[in-house]
Amino acid sequence: MAEWTRGARVGAFTLVLVIVGVGMWTFVSKSRVFSGRGTGVYTLFRDATGLAPLSRVTMAGIPVGSLKSIQLTPDGRARLDIELNPGVELHKDASVAKATATLLAEPYLAVTPGSQNQPVIEEGGEITNVIEPVGTDQILQDVGAIADRVKRVADSLANAVGTQEGEQELKNILRNVEQATDALNQAVRENRQGLRTIVTNVEAITTDARPRAREILDNVRSASVTIDNITRENREDVREITRGVRETVDKADRAGDSLESALKHVDSIAARADRGEGTVGRLLRDEALIDEVQGAAESVNDLVSGAARLQTVVGLRTDFNFLSNSIKNYVEIRLQPREDKYYSFEFVNDPRGRTLIEQIDVNTTNPNDPPAYREVRTTTSNSLRFSLQFARRLGPLTGRFGIKESTGGIGLDLHLFENRFELQQDLFGFGEQLTPRWRVSLLYEFVKRLWLIGGADNIIFADRRDYFAGGLLRFTDEDLKSILLFAPPTSF
Repeated sequence: MAEWTRGARVGAFTLVLVIVGVGMWTFVSKSRVFSGRGTGVYTLFRDATGLAPLSRVTMAGIPVGSLKSIQLTPDGRARLDIELNPGVELHKDASVAKATATLLAEPYLAVTPGSQNQPVIEEGGEITNVIEPVGTDQILQDVGAIADRVKRVADSLANAVGTQEGEQELKNILRNVEQATDALNQAVRENRQGLRTIVTNVEAITTDARPRAREILDNVRSASVTIDNITRENREDVREITRGVRETVDKADRAGDSLESALKHVDSIAARADRGEGTVGRLLRDEALIDEVQGAAESVNDLVSGAARLQTVVGLRTDFNFLSNSIKNYVEIRLQPREDKYYSFEFVNDPRGRTLIEQIDVNTTNPNDPPAYREVRTTTSNSLRFSLQFARRLGPLTGRFGIKESTGGIGLDLHLFENRFELQQDLFGFGEQLTPRWRVSLLYEFVKRLWLIGGADNIIFADRRDYFAGGLLRFTDEDLKSILLFAPPTSF
């Protein structure tokens, strides 16, 4: 009857664990649990800075998938493999772009579905329409090039006018103008008689042409009368035209005033910049300041890029130990700045807790006991334990070292089948007991973010060996990354 009760407990625990895990995953994930895997497509980017596996893929601001992997192609571009949620379709004219919600937010991929009359991109197809924005480095390079050109213009103007040679050239120009004016006055004095003759001839011509001028004036008067009649008949139209012309002239006059004011401001700004006044003037004149600004911009760019690449992964795990008939809970937080490196923080609630082995030498006068003997005492206490490990991945293997469940420990993980199968080995408990504690775990992701777990703990000691099974919910939490970025240093 006891064996049947234990089996019933295991079955009931497994059923409750599956129901709770499915409920938690449904709460965290935005897609249905048993809907299956969606369509897998890929695209090619010239610059994939800030993107990392598990980055979001959105459509109209709504998550529709995730970035599965990033690979380097032989032609030097980045191949981004995208996994879309079930039911999401992209057409041949669909587009993809890299975007960010805020300055320090994680970059994500924004896709558009394309036209409904275009064919659908099948499994393994390519999104050919790629929109890549201009990067911060290119903007800084353009600003630097503009600053260099403005500096050269200012230097040229200063060299041309601000030197003694330039001043002498201006004096020469004024002297030439003065000489030309004197020569013109002298020419007029020398040809005064000729000018009088010309005036006399013009007067004679006008006297002879007077009758003809009267005829021309009569024709002009007749034409004026005709124009006046036409104007009376079309007075309203003429008024509209006149009003439009007047408004156009007024606008042109205002535009001229604005242009003149703008040119004055530009002249003033250019003069201050040439004298080295203000921020722009200092930037143009002070080479050291330019280098400092460029260095600060590069430092900010590195900081923002590093913060954008950071991934925060949360793991919630529960194991049932069959022999000890107990439940063990884990809460893990991973800070992953790069795809091949992460830092793991873990809190463990272990019913067997901390195990201490003590050796006590006893001297006694009891005749029933030896005069001197040694006692070995093993003490197990239920306590909350923690882990802090650094992990580095090389190919399919990930090595870990640091603190494991409040003791020194190392670990080695094997990743297979597109990272959906993991074999974890941990060796820890150094200094806590005579022989280290060896644990082997098998993990399988049967649906997205949900893992089945099984394995053996404390394999070396037969009397303390135990077998376990459980589940793991592992997901990426972007809000946690924002909290960690802006939290004060004393909170860690």
